[in-house]
Amino acid sequence: MHDKQYRVKVGLATCGIAGGAAKVYQILKDRLQESGIEVERTGCIGMCYNEPLVEVIEADGQSYLYGNLEPEDSLHIVDEHIEKGKPVRNLLVLGRSAETDDQTFLEKQRRILLKNCGHIDPEEIQSYIDADGYKGLRRALEQMTPESVIEEIKQSGLRGRGGAGFPTHLKWGLTRQADGAQKYIVCNADEGDPGAFMDRSVLEGDTHSVLEGMLIAGYAIGASIGYVYIRAEYPLAIRRLKIAIKQAEGKGLLGKNILGSNFSFELFIREGAGAFVCGEETALLMSIEGKRGMPRFRPPFPAQKGLFGCPTSINNVETFANVPRILHLGASAYNQLGTEESKGTKVFALAGKIRRGGLIEIPMGTTINEIVFDIGGGISTGKPFKAIQTGGPSGGCIPAELGDTPVDYESLKKIGAIMGSGGLLVMDEETCMVDVARYFLSFTREESCGKCTFCRAGTHQMLKILERITQGEGREEDVDLLIELAEKIKAGSLCGLGQTAPNPVLTTIKYFRNEYDAHVKEKYCPAKKCKALITYEIDPEACTGCTLCARNCPVDAISGMKKEAHVIDQSICISCGLCINSCKFDAVTVSSKPKQLV
Repeated sequence: MHDKQYRVKVGLATCGIAGGAAKVYQILKDRLQESGIEVERTGCIGMCYNEPLVEVIEADGQSYLYGNLEPEDSLHIVDEHIEKGKPVRNLLVLGRSAETDDQTFLEKQRRILLKNCGHIDPEEIQSYIDADGYKGLRRALEQMTPESVIEEIKQSGLRGRGGAGFPTHLKWGLTRQADGAQKYIVCNADEGDPGAFMDRSVLEGDTHSVLEGMLIAGYAIGASIGYVYIRAEYPLAIRRLKIAIKQAEGKGLLGKNILGSNFSFELFIREGAGAFVCGEETALLMSIEGKRGMPRFRPPFPAQKGLFGCPTSINNVETFANVPRILHLGASAYNQLGTEESKGTKVFALAGKIRRGGLIEIPMGTTINEIVFDIGGGISTGKPFKAIQTGGPSGGCIPAELGDTPVDYESLKKIGAIMGSGGLLVMDEETCMVDVARYFLSFTREESCGKCTFCRAGTHQMLKILERITQGEGREEDVDLLIELAEKIKAGSLCGLGQTAPNPVLTTIKYFRNEYDAHVKEKYCPAKKCKALITYEIDPEACTGCTLCARNCPVDAISGMKKEAHVIDQSICISCGLCINSCKFDAVTVSSKPKQLV
């Protein structure tokens, strides 16, 4: 064993475990047991595209991050780096002598909320305390009044990170001023946007920061009970929440007379069944109460009459996780970041056709192009950047031409999009924007609770029109009809689901009207994605008769003798694309000819 003392960490968030990190962790643990080196677990550092990740830290603090590891690679790291003191350069993604450009993934980020993710052990409270954990709560209880805590949050400029961007201090202040002996704090961890994983990653990687934020909020508004409402599809986050609550109770940080003060607070977990509408705060409250999750009329607002009829303040995971940082470092350290109206940083889940997909934290005001190209590394397919979707099913599609737009609440609103909770889906030129609108509307149609006629029936009718267009059966009046329906649904729906459901349709029409016209007027899909509007063909000059495409065709639509050119029967072909994916000779091509015209 090399005479240096090492620390070894393995990323064991959901993304890491899905990539095989659990096996890597066990191999390292078994191999290093005799040496006395403890293998530590940690959360997601954000580089989901490089999982599994292993960090080796030398005695002088020099860190080496290894990524994209196979189980056998972990033994190679032990044999070379830990035994001989020689870092394995071909496996490094960060650190001295690393041969990758992954450092640029971090350079334009500013990690405040995510500072502990990928560094501390989320299942050990002492690891959080050693990283300045619970110092914000201690300052609040020992040096501040509830009113001064709310004032500090006001000075920080923190706005709710759940999507709407409502000023956090206003929500807390209204709840504090409301009449009621019993008040509640609720954490909305019902992360329902497709492709979003910000809240899950924070709960898995820095669980105590959310608890501490809820405790500070409880002290500020005068609440003695809190609930974390989390979808049951997050089993690891739920398990770590339960561990964190038990540990905090053991340290006197939850329960009666916290830190010797007069403040007492209990915390409970409520698991949701995964209904997207329960991300809306009044529907969420109904679900906690054991009722069907459906939004209710406001006013009264939850701050006046919320959970069990009592004043309630609801914020999401990211909002609460920011609070301890603000209380510990002070409002001025936080509000110097961002823009005039959008202070601080924002966490995003970067996904889609992007080289470096993962979790990022940027100062408000960072442009779309900086996110896509500087942090994300550009388009993974090598095709031109076409658009980015913000805010999930409630958001909008922003074209590449607006790539210089700053990502903040006001700038996104001006171009018809919204911040949302933090999903960013990157698309290249092969993405059909009409089909994107159809996909998101199918999601919101399915997730509508059905209470509002405009949302229930309106989204259904819009989806029928979009399906008709992508099938090549669009009518001249369809696009104008979509706009008319969209505006009525936005105006007539009770909650945010219905009010924002048309956004993907409206923004794709606004910025990609030519694609709608191509589908409707020319029966043509420019991106060559809508199955009814494309045809797969085999070039007889390029086909070698290897039969690979025929063997992969699920409906036996391809025929031909071995070593002779094959043909596709268009009456059978389902346009699945397996033939073009399996062909090694580029003999299969896709054309924009509708099947009915072939």
